[in-house]
Amino acid sequence: MKRLTTMAIALFTMTISFGQTIEELKAEQAAKKDSVAAIQARVDALQGQIDAFPGWKTGAFGTIGANISSFSNWYLQGTPNNNSGNIGVTVNGFANLDREKFFWRNSGNVNLQWVKLDNKDVDTDSDSFDGTTDVFNITSLYGYKLSEKFAISALGEYRTSIINNFNDPGYLDIGVGATWTPITDMVVVIHPLNYNFVFADNDAVYESSAGAKIVVDYTKQLGAVNFKTNFSTFQSYENGDLSNWTWINSFGYTLWKGIGVGFEFGLRGNKQEALAAGIANTPEGDTPPTFDNVDNPTQSYWMFGLNYAF
Repeated sequence: MKRLTTMAIALFTMTISFGQTIEELKAEQAAKKDSVAAIQARVDALQGQIDAFPGWKTGAFGTIGANISSFSNWYLQGTPNNNSGNIGVTVNGFANLDREKFFWRNSGNVNLQWVKLDNKDVDTDSDSFDGTTDVFNITSLYGYKLSEKFAISALGEYRTSIINNFNDPGYLDIGVGATWTPITDMVVVIHPLNYNFVFADNDAVYESSAGAKIVVDYTKQLGAVNFKTNFSTFQSYENGDLSNWTWINSFGYTLWKGIGVGFEFGLRGNKQEALAAGIANTPEGDTPPTFDNVDNPTQSYWMFGLNYAF
């Protein structure tokens, strides 16, 4: 009986001691969490001062999406024997210099995607990855500050594809005007003096012209979130059919060590490209379309996949 009593007392004492140890550990953990939060607050404050300091600021984030599959005798689908795949890469980068009297902002967007569908029952089809989405944009903006928010500026912007039809067509805008920076990380460019150079083999469709250039860009990083939206339009003074616009939006969310998920979608309106496609797809013997009757739908693409923030 004495032995049982002693064991019970010992067990009770250990239980009390264990409970006290847990409570002490929790209290110590809470204190350390408060310390970490205080240190992080000081680090964030210093980072804010660094970000506000005039000088070069660079950054990039991108999205990678991929899937590969192979089917054999899968009769439920129309192509029971095939190898297929989809690979896409998008990269957004910037390098900005901010001084007391001037700024120089540079940015680039690349979105490439390849698709493969090899029907193993057909020897004449393609068994390689073929380019589908093909976007390449670079922009360079220089401004001389008249005030904190306004500057006279010069812009160069080049847009093309690089997988299949590099510089065919290619668009180069060069112009001067004004730039407004209403809030941090947002830039509004209005250049009434601009020339849109168009490079293409088909001179009958594509034509260069003078016009106005407007660009609105907002690039922001909030903790684990990277976001960029860019709207660029050229309005021709010579003919509305020569105008064009492009709007690209990119989003990235970092989950672990720079790796996360990303999403990008783009819209474009370009009647010259629509006419070139319409002529190329006109059956032999039929009358090709013209600017007056060509179908000009809004072009679009989107991409979702893994994201990596540099």
